[in-house]
Amino acid sequence: MTAGTGKTSTFRVGLVQMRSGVTPAANIAAAVKLIEEAKQGGADYVQTPEMTNILTLKREDLFAVMMAEEEDTGLATFRECARRLGLWLHIGSLAIKVSPDKAANRSFLIDPKGEIVARYDKIHMFDVDLANGESYRESRSYRAGELAVVSDLPWGRLGFTICYDLRFPALHRALAEAGATFLAIPAAFTKQTGEAHWQALMRARAIENGSFVFAAAQGGTHEDGRSTYGHSLIVDPWGRVIAEGGTEPGVVMAEIDPADVAVARGRIPSLQHGRRFEVLEPMAEPTHLHAVRGGP
Repeated sequence: MTAGTGKTSTFRVGLVQMRSGVTPAANIAAAVKLIEEAKQGGADYVQTPEMTNILTLKREDLFAVMMAEEEDTGLATFRECARRLGLWLHIGSLAIKVSPDKAANRSFLIDPKGEIVARYDKIHMFDVDLANGESYRESRSYRAGELAVVSDLPWGRLGFTICYDLRFPALHRALAEAGATFLAIPAAFTKQTGEAHWQALMRARAIENGSFVFAAAQGGTHEDGRSTYGHSLIVDPWGRVIAEGGTEPGVVMAEIDPADVAVARGRIPSLQHGRRFEVLEPMAEPTHLHAVRGGP
């Protein structure tokens, strides 16, 4: 990637909160309407949530409607939407067919000309059985990504993650060390875990990296019966929540000053102080003690 532009002028972020169902065409239409609403509110960068095009736990329903990237009509619609509205459009993720039995949970960053400038495939798969009886096996249907991704916006560098990636601090630190001043974490967080951890984890990722966090979310009870937490968030580099949604579909907006990143990192310069280290086996002694004691 090329170096960041270094521009510090403010810009306006719009997060699209959705309640995606099992019909891609209806989900795409709902997303476009909210993207247009964000643009009318002055947004320069708009982000949609994870699984913008379809949200279903049933593998057969997913594979019945999912398409390869080059054939995906929803992606084509979003590219035209970005071009028509003249904004940076970040599709939090689409289910994209990558083989006969696997999908990718893929983010797309689209520039104001309608060109795709970055893609990111979700790295961490959410495989879990919850106490309320819900069960998730993302690895059954989705192929995990392998690469961390950053891309330049006019106002700074954006680092990409998706939903469950939130729980892996090393990924976000790697993005920050690669120059990311904004961390994108679009999600479809479960209601149960969202109530317990959503805001705390989002604020932690912002604080520990001195970065803005933009997290568009799915919210409410979906057609397939699952409940997502909503509460789309914009968090500043000091960990302050500057905008938050509820559970209903809509748009969450905030004015962003990229200069806040330098201020936060200047006050807590942890990115400069990080060290690589080895983990010792139990009861092992550091090598310098062996040397002092005349050991091998």
